[in-house]
Amino acid sequence: MKMIVGGAFQGKTRIAEKIFSLRADDIINGAVCSIEECYSAVCIKNYHELIRRIMNNNIDPVEFTQKLCSENPEAVIIMDEIGCGIIPIEKNERIYRELTGRSGCIIAENSDLVIRVCCGIMTVIKGEINEDKIYSSRKNIGES
Repeated sequence: MKMIVGGAFQGKTRIAEKIFSLRADDIINGAVCSIEECYSAVCIKNYHELIRRIMNNNIDPVEFTQKLCSENPEAVIIMDEIGCGIIPIEKNERIYRELTGRSGCIIAENSDLVIRVCCGIMTVIKGEINEDKIYSSRKNIGES
């Protein structure tokens, strides 16, 4: 499993496309995909939105994430980092934030590569990437 995490609109999907040579049809959107699609997806973006949707369907996101890790261990998971900032006033939003964080921890634990993206710049926080891939992907996305 591979994980890419960072704030909203930081270039996570573009980094994933370049590093893992993903095509648009390799990536499903957690905001709209079916739960069944996740078990065979090459890449799931907006995993944090998938968590919100499965919570709304009374599915435990931690159990779902554990099952996903065992049934689709080669998936690339892209999710927003939502645990920073002001703590939500609404109880349901606090629960969502906590369960998203727990799910992210499970994904990171099961991943051989975890990348954090900020301002379009990636930082490998777990594992290693072939240096040639890093440099070629940076050139492809406009960095020198």
